[in-house]
Amino acid sequence: MESLYSSIKNDMSCKVSGKDLLPAKNGEEPTMQFLLEVVEILTNYVKKTFDRSTKVLDFHHPHQLLEGMEGFNLELSEQPESLEQILVDCRDTLKYGVRTGHPRFFNQLSTGLDIVGLAGEWLTSTANTNMFTYEIAPVFVLMEQLTLKKMREIVGWPDGEGDGIFSPGGAISNMYSVMIARYKFFPEVKTKGMTAAPRLILFTSEHSHYSIKKASAALGLGTENLILLKTDERGRVIPADLEAKVIEAKQKGSVPLFVNATAGTTVYGAFDPINEIADICEKYNIWLHVDVRKLSSLIKLANSVTWNPHKMMGVPLQCSAILVRERGLLQGCNSMCAGYLFQPDKQYDVTYDTGDKAIQCGRHVDIFKFWLMWKAKGTVGFEQHIDKCLDLSAYLYNKIKNREGYEMVFDGEHTNVCFWYFPPSLRSIPNGEESRERLHKVAPKIKAMMMESGTTMVGYQPQGEKVNFFRMVISNPAATMSDIDFLIEEIERLGQDL
Repeated sequence: MESLYSSIKNDMSCKVSGKDLLPAKNGEEPTMQFLLEVVEILTNYVKKTFDRSTKVLDFHHPHQLLEGMEGFNLELSEQPESLEQILVDCRDTLKYGVRTGHPRFFNQLSTGLDIVGLAGEWLTSTANTNMFTYEIAPVFVLMEQLTLKKMREIVGWPDGEGDGIFSPGGAISNMYSVMIARYKFFPEVKTKGMTAAPRLILFTSEHSHYSIKKASAALGLGTENLILLKTDERGRVIPADLEAKVIEAKQKGSVPLFVNATAGTTVYGAFDPINEIADICEKYNIWLHVDVRKLSSLIKLANSVTWNPHKMMGVPLQCSAILVRERGLLQGCNSMCAGYLFQPDKQYDVTYDTGDKAIQCGRHVDIFKFWLMWKAKGTVGFEQHIDKCLDLSAYLYNKIKNREGYEMVFDGEHTNVCFWYFPPSLRSIPNGEESRERLHKVAPKIKAMMMESGTTMVGYQPQGEKVNFFRMVISNPAATMSDIDFLIEEIERLGQDL
């Protein structure tokens, strides 16, 4: 089919714009031509994403992009642009972005580009529906319910009983868990506010995700009522510290409400001792939530679980679920019975209307890409994907643990590999304040040069008193041992003269 570009070039007097697309009269042909051009842009991008000879990113500073780049202008105009320009904008948006599916992008846990998941996202956007009622999303609602039940079975709850819902991300899923716990023990807070409850205390690891602190602030409990728990050298919560702080809170007249345990912390990839934590929660009647990065058989002890398929499972962003062991709490906590959406006298079983147990009204269809990937891979396919990523993490750890210029932040294999790189200029300097200050600048400098060259990306951060170190988490199924080798060689190349 003749391309849209060719059509424009053959008739320079014709300026095709968005007004010529469907539902415009006789808009079928320009619409199909436009969409085919878009598909070509997308498929070319996909091919380049998996091409190791291409850059991970073509980096430009914010002021450069804002000033405009070779015909790419972010400013909005009063008059409509031609579709030719719109296609240029589509290409340039991808050109100047980051290829998070590139085999050498290691910057975040949510990496990779699953083709079936991508197809699911395209279909989802085409359907453009809302998840709040079965009435307008019948197939998607059923997919969500069946998938959530399967997830609860994997967690270990009998017959997959319980409840759950997909949310915009792990931070919102964690917020749900705090809301539900508060409603479980103090339901009048829903109508009367925090005056209906005593001073409530939350507990979480000093290494946990910041979203627990954010939930404390957003829900009116206050960040001062979030108690951080001490961890051991591997970043795991110390149960004795939890029990001591629970007792201390009770002695002060406060009510311990909620404990967040993490299965795979953000930085260290540590697994809190869920069994011991669960015993303490049962002893003092405290809600146990587990923020899951990697599944464990002990997660079944939790009252609620956050599970993010857009992380280790490689589902395209966004895809997060909150699972609740006790059915009815989600609905009771969030229901507002909006008559214009949730009429009780519909012609179908209205228990399939999910919107009244969500904190959102409009809710994106996050389920279809996940469901489609599960159909394509099977449960065994997801297991193999995760096992491969763990094998690559082990390969990286074993490659550098005794390599000159490297020091591990902690010993032992983990899902996360955290390490310092010492350039040759630092290796002869005795340990001390000067060495620490100089080492603190190494990872940011190497990362900056990585981005400027566009060859690879890996995250870094400090932790407590530890100066900046690299943190590697591998979740991209396209990554191989050769990509790990490349990363190490690149760190050494860029850091050689620092």
